[in-house]
Amino acid sequence: MKRVTMKRMLAGAILAGCVAAGSAATAQEFTDSHIAAAKAAIVGSNSIRAYDEILPVIADKTRTLFIRSNPTLSEEIDEVTNAVALELVNQRAELDRTVMEIWAVRFSEEELKAIAAFYSSPVGAKLAELRPEMNALSIGAAKQWGDALSTVMVSRVREELKKRGHDL
Repeated sequence: MKRVTMKRMLAGAILAGCVAAGSAATAQEFTDSHIAAAKAAIVGSNSIRAYDEILPVIADKTRTLFIRSNPTLSEEIDEVTNAVALELVNQRAELDRTVMEIWAVRFSEEELKAIAAFYSSPVGAKLAELRPEMNALSIGAAKQWGDALSTVMVSRVREELKKRGHDL
C-alpha cells in the first residue's frame, strides 16, 4: 500500500513540476536577443538534434498502421503519408521555439551566450558531438550497475529474512 501511494505521490509531483515549468515558459516574454542566445546555445550543444527523428518515426508508424490494415494500398499509403509528413515539417518551428523558451527561462541571455561560446570552442564542439554516445554509454553503465545492485539487495534481504526464520 505504501509503495503505491509513494508512486502516486511522485507521479503527482512530477506532473505538477511539468505543469509549473510549462506555465512559466509560456507566461514569460523574451527579447529577440534572449531567444537568439538560446538558439545559439541549443544549436551549439546539439541539444535539439535528438528531436529530428520525431516526424519520420511518426510517419513510419502511421504508414505501418495503415499498411497493416490495407496491404494492397501500400504504394498509395506510402505516397499519402510522405505528402502529409512534408506538410507537417513546418510545425517543427513550434517545438524549436518551445525548447528555446525552456532554455531562456532557465538561463539568462548572458549565460546562454557563454554556453554558446563554450560549444564553439574545440572542447565544446567535441562534447556536443560525443554527447549522444556518452549518454548512451552512461545509461548502459547505470543500468548494469542498477542490475548488479538489485541482485545484491535481493540476495542480502533473502539472507536476512532467512536468519529471522522466514524462508522466501
